[in-house]
Amino acid sequence: SSGINAECPLRPGANDGVVLAVERRNIANSLLDESFGLEKIYRLGQDAACSVAGITSDANVLTYQLRLIAQRYEFKYQESIPVEQLVRNVCDLKQRYTQTGGLRPFGVSLLYMGWDARYGFQLYQSDPSGNYGGWKATCIGNNHSSAVSLLKQEYKKEKSTDCDSALIPLL
Repeated sequence: SSGINAECPLRPGANDGVVLAVERRNIANSLLDESFGLEKIYRLGQDAACSVAGITSDANVLTYQLRLIAQRYEFKYQESIPVEQLVRNVCDLKQRYTQTGGLRPFGVSLLYMGWDARYGFQLYQSDPSGNYGGWKATCIGNNHSSAVSLLKQEYKKEKSTDCDSALIPLL
């Protein structure tokens, strides 16, 4: 499938980028060091990042694989990997884990954002089975259905704005 030009995931129509935003849970345990291990957004390369929802250890494995795929491509071709190609490669791995005996599927959904010269800014979502698709706006994680409902209400196809002003109505 072809890449889909997607803009701001919180309010589509931004013409200058993609926004990934996460909500951190309130941690009731005062003994937990909040500066360690609470990352939800990962930089994958110069032009790509992802956000995760699900099992943290699975997210760490997949983000390592994403970075490795991106670095190998950049080493070989001396340019950043196209966003959809990066997503497709890791989703192929996720799908293999659903069919191989002795391996359990990854318990994590990801939002991928990036930019490439052919399609510009893009936003993709993948589920634990390895299915992925391009979006103009979407959410993953707890209460994602209510967040998607809010996005549908805020979506105005003809409206074009920048990412900074796209965040204001939803905060």
